[in-house]
Amino acid sequence: MTLLRLATCALAAVALVGLGLSASDEASADEKTFISIGTGGPTGVYFVVGNSVCRMVHKEAAEGRSSGRQHGIRCAAPSTGGSTYNIGQICQGELEFGVAQSDWQFHAVNGSSEKVTNCPGLRAVFSVHGEPFHLIAGEGTDIASFTDTMGMRMNIGNPGSGQRGTTEVLMEGYGMTTDDFAAATELTSSEQSQALCDGKIDAYGYTVGVPNAGVSVATDGCGAYIVDLDGEVEQQLVADNPYYAFTTIPAGTYKTTADDVTTFGVMATFVSHENVPEDVVYEVTRAVMENLDDFRSLHPAFRNLDPADMIKNGLSAPIHPGAAKYYAEQGWM
Repeated sequence: MTLLRLATCALAAVALVGLGLSASDEASADEKTFISIGTGGPTGVYFVVGNSVCRMVHKEAAEGRSSGRQHGIRCAAPSTGGSTYNIGQICQGELEFGVAQSDWQFHAVNGSSEKVTNCPGLRAVFSVHGEPFHLIAGEGTDIASFTDTMGMRMNIGNPGSGQRGTTEVLMEGYGMTTDDFAAATELTSSEQSQALCDGKIDAYGYTVGVPNAGVSVATDGCGAYIVDLDGEVEQQLVADNPYYAFTTIPAGTYKTTADDVTTFGVMATFVSHENVPEDVVYEVTRAVMENLDDFRSLHPAFRNLDPADMIKNGLSAPIHPGAAKYYAEQGWM
């Protein structure tokens, strides 16, 4: 059993306790279906997405209660390396579900990038929130564009993360390499804001939903600010790629966001694999959609989620048959 599976089982056991369920209350663990969801750093929205899905799945579970679904599914959503890591682990059968940026979903299915596992069996379930790419600069750095990071200490993100991939896409667009930085660090999303405040780096790129607690550590805590990214390179990226779009981070989102910030971004998507059983994906999809008001309340980034958008926006992989079955029952497809 892999370490990830051991961690998944342990977290699932914790979830059972939280539900007031135990081995004595339930049938044997062999009759349960344990699923694991790849997320991201513990301060990021991906971690909230995965654990919110688990919360809805467990809310629906009827075993030992008078109402609900007799699906037998138990769920865990550990912190992981992010988008490309999650896709790789899904395709290896180590994760049943994961959260991934829409661009990496596209590249995985189409085999169009060496930065993510080629995975034609990847399947879409639904999209979640929009994710602007943030270029966050330290107070006093005078960074006003992506090229201004040249000669700076730039955190490009940990290998396997969506932020690392998107940062590298921008670097390629501007003809830059890591040699153009005074230092190119590989800190995770949970480390980078404090590093900026501690003066260890000058800037970092971060693809994440709005608002984000990790971003506020830097903006509200030590005067960092978010840079507009709407130049010719960004405009070309949006024009050439259906998974990118310009978006606005509204004024007032953070203490240093005095004006609207224009940048480009992707969608956070919830994905699985064609080998994951249809009934499992159906129940997970149903649990989220039947409890969408509760799901929306779990993070500000989820506030405006609409099923009409969730079943199409950012989804370049085929819809998993289990999700499609639920959507067809609702008359959405």
